[in-house]
Amino acid sequence: MRVLSYEAGGWGVGEVWLDGDLLVNHELPRARASRARPAEGGLAARFQAFFAGSQAGFEDVRLDLEWCSPFQQDVIGALRAVPRGETVTYGELAALAGYPNAARAAGSVCAGNRFPLVVPCHRVVAANGLGPYGASGTAYKRRLLELEAVIDTQSAHLEGQTLGGGSR
Repeated sequence: MRVLSYEAGGWGVGEVWLDGDLLVNHELPRARASRARPAEGGLAARFQAFFAGSQAGFEDVRLDLEWCSPFQQDVIGALRAVPRGETVTYGELAALAGYPNAARAAGSVCAGNRFPLVVPCHRVVAANGLGPYGASGTAYKRRLLELEAVIDTQSAHLEGQTLGGGSR
């Protein structure tokens, strides 16, 4: 298992855990010192490029999903299909995964997401506004959606408002 770090300007240091070319875990950039080996190229460089504004996707990245139930795998698959620049609600995500009455359970999958960006849980919003984003917080989620041009940088307050950018 390799643990690599990458620096994303204005975001901080992120870390990637790889088993060969299989992504095992990804921690989003934040202000911290990393003890991991700095990455040169590969997936970490792609994450760096994303935070610099690259439009590249991560559809080809292989994930370690052995720990997932069939439901979790279905939700992850549905979420990976949500295109950059679009959002879905937790209820819409559950329906896309084939479980139309499982919005809260789909939210639990997002809350335990080990692969942010590759499984873009930041593209899932609450029915009445932005919604949570775990330990990273709503400000981080808002920045990711701004980066993907889902919301504009002039939107000062999104809680309780409908998001633009092409909800599915």
